[in-house]
Amino acid sequence: MLFPTTIAGSLPKPEWLAEPNILWAPWKSEGAELARAKRDATILAIKLQEDAGVDIVTEGEQARQHFVHGFLERIEGIDFAHKVEMGIRKDRYKAMVPQVVAPLQLKGRVHEGEARAARAHTKNRLKFTMPGPMTIIDTIADKYYGDRVKMAFAFAELLNQEAKALEADGVDMIQFDEPAFNVYMDQVRDWGIKALERAAEGLTCATAVHICYGYGIKANTDWKQTLGGEWRQYEETFPVIDKSTIQQVAIECRNSKVPIELLAALPGKIVQAGVIDVASDEIETAEDVVKVIEAVAKHVPKGNIIATTNCGMAPMRRDIAEAKLIALGAGAKLARQRLA
Repeated sequence: MLFPTTIAGSLPKPEWLAEPNILWAPWKSEGAELARAKRDATILAIKLQEDAGVDIVTEGEQARQHFVHGFLERIEGIDFAHKVEMGIRKDRYKAMVPQVVAPLQLKGRVHEGEARAARAHTKNRLKFTMPGPMTIIDTIADKYYGDRVKMAFAFAELLNQEAKALEADGVDMIQFDEPAFNVYMDQVRDWGIKALERAAEGLTCATAVHICYGYGIKANTDWKQTLGGEWRQYEETFPVIDKSTIQQVAIECRNSKVPIELLAALPGKIVQAGVIDVASDEIETAEDVVKVIEAVAKHVPKGNIIATTNCGMAPMRRDIAEAKLIALGAGAKLARQRLA
């Protein structure tokens, strides 16, 4: 099938699970009640995607408060009790982050519950998202390793352990989210790709990396205003990524200032093209989606295009996110009819 659909990863959480419309939203319950609420929200996220015509579904990251810290919470050697303020993405914004204070190791499984719940409740292909090593170390303070690269590879080892377990749970695609890849271009080339490949080493399921300019929050939209008329950061990273073992690249295309012709630098990859803008509450039409797919198809073989969202939708209003999912499914269907 041409132009299968997926989402970047996250969906808004129901109001009964967490505070709506914000990142780092506090949970509304705790203990066994919270575990049940997370499971219910996961199943609901699957249902909403299926009804909208999303082919490769995710669990919506419903069981995680944040896409990075949801992984970190199950790792020994991290102190969450004494968070410190840290500049993230080259000081684009500040956040209170935990500290690495001892050797890192998994306490056990991280995402088993939500992965198995999702697998049990959908016959669609299932994608699971995890933070990439470079983005993790850009979102946590180091009080132990004293070396960013060494710490990144320590996290890559743990990511690999959980990724292999997720594959055994029945996950069809593991996607590593690396927004830091468009901030530290030299480091991507020097060690970032190697750390990412270590995280994906030995996987037989599909692998992907999601690189983007971030959620539709004010810190990110303000930063985008400083990037000029064209966002050409990917010009440096795409050729490096194309030589890697990662099979797919997810990139924002809708209302993006990334020159679409840069996608031609990924001839060896499947491109997850963002056709839904997560930084705007305007609901796309099916025609809007088709136009983006047509533009991408000028530089990427049609059989190598997956239609997706620009980024996660965690901070959005639920009704808007659901309407955008419907537009995604309808637009991809229309594109198949026109471009087959």
